[in-house]
Amino acid sequence: MQTHIGEKRHFCGVCGSPFPSKAHVRIHMRTHTGEKPYSCEVCSTSFANSANLKRHMLSHTGEKPYSCEICSSSFAQKSCLRRHIQTHTGEKPYSCEMCGSSFARSTHLKIHMRSHTGEKPYSCEVCNSSFTNNSDLTKHVRTHTGEKPYSCGVCGVSFAISSRLRIHMQRHTGEKPYSCELCDSSFAIATSLKIHMQKHTAAKLYSCDICDSSFTNSSQFKLHVRSHTDEKPYSCDVCKSSFIRQSDYKKHMLAHTGEKPYSCEVCGSSFTTSSHVKRHMRSHTGEKPYSCDICDSSFTENSNLKRHMQIHIGK
Repeated sequence: MQTHIGEKRHFCGVCGSPFPSKAHVRIHMRTHTGEKPYSCEVCSTSFANSANLKRHMLSHTGEKPYSCEICSSSFAQKSCLRRHIQTHTGEKPYSCEMCGSSFARSTHLKIHMRSHTGEKPYSCEVCNSSFTNNSDLTKHVRTHTGEKPYSCGVCGVSFAISSRLRIHMQRHTGEKPYSCELCDSSFAIATSLKIHMQKHTAAKLYSCDICDSSFTNSSQFKLHVRSHTDEKPYSCDVCKSSFIRQSDYKKHMLAHTGEKPYSCEVCGSSFTTSSHVKRHMRSHTGEKPYSCDICDSSFTENSNLKRHMQIHIGK
């Protein structure tokens, strides 16, 4: 039987993922076995394949050969440039059939689907915490080992996650590479620009027939409807509390276990959720992504901005 180029006829015996060749299956198996035969001679970080090691080495050399033609931002990897371009175009071609969420990359959609299925194929051998993707497991393991392989060349502060180092470096350079094309506001990180753009572009397509609230996507709308129907599909087996959102259920369960799996790489503080770590990190980076359109005051949290706005509207 003729085999077409690109056809995936080889499968992983553990998770069933398809691949175009046996060599690809062998490399993929390392995500299950944890084997990382390629090591960095500079910082000893290990990788499952040589391509990842080559990309990692650019973090030491500082080389960024791929540049954005729109804003001149530079990147060490071509894939990072492609993802960056989507911050300008807003393109998200991969959509979830269950909740309508859209993603710029197919891998992000695949990981997102696990929020519906509950699948967490990557487990920590120390505390048995499970994760939806391997990168989250790698970051988590560093909370046990204390490993911080990413160091600032200016002040020597070390980080467990490369993105934290990039954000930290902007404190030294003052760089704000993400610019709004509508009002010329600039931001240090892409997520801040994304949040800002919602002020300009948010179209509320889903309207509630009960209270006339409107929402930008179907998942937000579905959650809102439950506030009227009192539907709470996520129940705690320990105390029988129930929740509208799966994320609220997960946070609640940590109250029973006492687990704080998310740690700050700067000061070591621990938190129950990743969102708490993100908010906490702003105390180190100085980032204030929520800005008042009336007086230009800025805040680290959206809730603080909402309280501030009451000064202007007289409530």
